[in-house]
Amino acid sequence: MQFHLNGFRPGDPNISEADLRHQADGATDVFPMPVDVLIVGCGPTGLTLAAQLAAFSDIRTRIVEQKSSRLLVGQADGIACRTMEMFEAFGFADRVMKEAYWVNEFAFWKPDETRRGALVRSNRVQDVEDGLSEFPHVVLNQARVHDFYLDVMHNSPTRLAPDYSRRLLDLAIPSDTPDAPITVRLERLDPGHQGEVETVGARFVVGCDGAHSVVRRSLELALRGDSANQAWGVMDVLAVTDFPDIRLKAAIQSAHDGSALIIPREGGYLFRIYIELDKLAENERAAGLHITPDRLVAAARRILHPYSLDVKEIAWWSIYEIGQRLCDRFDDTSNASAAGVPPRVFIAGDACHTHSPKAGQGMNVSMQDGFNLGWKLAAVVRGLAAPELLRTYSDERRAVAQELIEFDRKLAAMFSAPPNHPMNPDSDGVDPAELQRYLTQHLRFTAGTETRYRSSIICAVPTWQHLATGLPIGKRFHSAPVIRLADARPLQIGHIARADGRWRLYVFTPAEDPGAPSSRLHALCTFLSASPRSPIRRFTPPDADIDAVIDVRAIFQQGHRDLGLGTMPPLLLPSKGRYGLHDYEKMFCPDRRLGQDIFDLRGIDRDQGCIVIVRPDQYVAHILPLDGHDALAGFFDFMLPAA
Repeated sequence: MQFHLNGFRPGDPNISEADLRHQADGATDVFPMPVDVLIVGCGPTGLTLAAQLAAFSDIRTRIVEQKSSRLLVGQADGIACRTMEMFEAFGFADRVMKEAYWVNEFAFWKPDETRRGALVRSNRVQDVEDGLSEFPHVVLNQARVHDFYLDVMHNSPTRLAPDYSRRLLDLAIPSDTPDAPITVRLERLDPGHQGEVETVGARFVVGCDGAHSVVRRSLELALRGDSANQAWGVMDVLAVTDFPDIRLKAAIQSAHDGSALIIPREGGYLFRIYIELDKLAENERAAGLHITPDRLVAAARRILHPYSLDVKEIAWWSIYEIGQRLCDRFDDTSNASAAGVPPRVFIAGDACHTHSPKAGQGMNVSMQDGFNLGWKLAAVVRGLAAPELLRTYSDERRAVAQELIEFDRKLAAMFSAPPNHPMNPDSDGVDPAELQRYLTQHLRFTAGTETRYRSSIICAVPTWQHLATGLPIGKRFHSAPVIRLADARPLQIGHIARADGRWRLYVFTPAEDPGAPSSRLHALCTFLSASPRSPIRRFTPPDADIDAVIDVRAIFQQGHRDLGLGTMPPLLLPSKGRYGLHDYEKMFCPDRRLGQDIFDLRGIDRDQGCIVIVRPDQYVAHILPLDGHDALAGFFDFMLPAA
C-alpha cells in the first residue's frame, strides 16, 4: 500500500482525503441530481459496484435501498477463493480471513450398506487444491461482507453512503434522445417523509434489487426457467451434537429421510444446516407448507440419526424452493441495439439469475457481476472508453450465469434424489459415490477460478498463448510469489492490483540483462514512453501520473540481489505526484525459496518472455511478445476512444 505521494499525512492511510464536491448520506435531505450512476439495491452486488465507483471523485454515484438501515443478519455465507482475490483488490481480504471459518475439507456421508438406518463417512477430500489460489475458501455472514464494503465506501474520496428508505417506483429511458438522462422515481419510506416521491435523472442505472427486481420489470425482462418442485430448509444453529464432522463441510445422504448439507460458521460454535423437505406438488409453493423451526429441527434429527442433535438456539432460518432461472439479457439493448445505441440500464445478481444456495455460488457470482460492470462504467463515465464497452457486460456475465445454472440444476437433482441401495441394482436414486464425484470434479468451478470469458474486444484470441501457458486468456490472472526489487519484500504479484479501474501490463523479461540498453525491455519501455502509438501516451490525461490509466510492472528472471535500479528504463522508475517522487514498486524478481518461481508456476517462456495484459477486474485480456508493439497498440485501439 502506497501513500504520502503528495505530501506527508498522518493517520490511517486507508482513509482517503475527502473530495468536498461529494456529501455523505445524512448531510442533506435533498437527493443530488443528476447522477452519473444510480445503483438500486444495497446487497452484495450493489455494494461491490458502489465500492468500486466510490474511488472516483469525478463520478457522481448514488446507491438506494428500500430497507431502513444496513443488513445485520445475512443469508449467503460462502466466499469462494476467486471472491477472496477480489476482496484483496478492495483491501479487506485480511479482515475476512481473520473472522471467517476456513473450509479446508469436505466430508461425505451415506447410508451404511449393512445397516441402512445408520450413517457412515464415505470420504474426506481437500476442498481447495494446492496452488489453486493463495486464498482459502471461507464462510462468513453476508452482513459482515456488507460492513466491509460500507467501510471502503465511507473511506473513499467520495464518502459514498447508501440512501436508505427509498423504494424504486419506476424508470423511463428516453428513446428519442439517447443522451438525455434516465428518469427515475423513488418513494421515500423514512419517518417524516413517507410517501414523498423524488424524481432523479441518471446517466446509467443498475438494478441490483433481487429476484423481484423493479428494474428488471421496467425493462420488461423475465427470469425464465423452472422449479424442481422441491423444498429445502436452512438454519444457522447453536447445538450440541455427537456428529463427528460437525466442524467440517459435510454432505449427508440418509437412506429414507432425505439429505442435508452442513456448513460450519465463523466463531467456532455456529453451523448452518440445509435440510431436504417435502416434494412440492405442481404449482405448490414452499410457503404453503407452513414449515416451522421445530419441523426443521425434527427433519434434521431424522437425517442425522443415529447421531443426536440438541438445538439450543436458532440464529436464523428460512425455507426455499429449488429452481434455476435466467434472463435473456442483462441490459436494455433489445430495441436500441439495432440503432447502435449502447446499453444504459443493467441488471445484476439475483435480478437476472437465481439458483439453489447449496453450491455457495449465488453471492460470489453476483459480486463478480458488480466487479465486471463497475470498471466498465467508470471507464465510460470518465471518458476513457467508448460506450460500446458496456455491451460486453451482458455477453460475459450471462454466459457465466448459464454455466452456473447448468451446474446447479444437476447438483440440485442429485442432492434431492434418494441414495440407491447397493444391494438392489434396480433401486431408484443416485449413487452416493456419483454425488461425491460430481462435487469433487467441480471444486475448481465452485472456487470461482474456472470462469473464462470468450474472445471479444477485451479478450483477445490466444495467438501467443504459448508464451504464458499458465495464464489463459479470458481467465483470472493467477497470482504467484515474487520479491520486489527495490526493498527485497516478498509478496504476491496479484496483490498489487487494486480495484481502481486501471489496466495492468505485466512484462515478463527474457533471460537477457534487462538493464542493457539493447534489451527488449528497454525497447518496449521506449515505445510505451515515447511513441505516438503508445496507449499510455494516447490515453493518459496530461495532468495525470504516467500510470493513471495503464500500470506497467516488470518481472525479471534474475535474483533481486543481481540487479540494480539505476540501469532500468525510466518508465519502471516513474516520477509521480506533485513532488515528482520516484515510484520504486514497479519491478519484481522471482521468489525461489519454494523451489519453483513465477516463470515455472505460470508457464512463462524464459527465452522470449511476454507481455500479459490484465483487465481492471483481474482477468487476462491478451498475451503478447515483448516486441509486439503494434499488436499492443492495436489491442487498445478496440478498447479506448480515439484521442
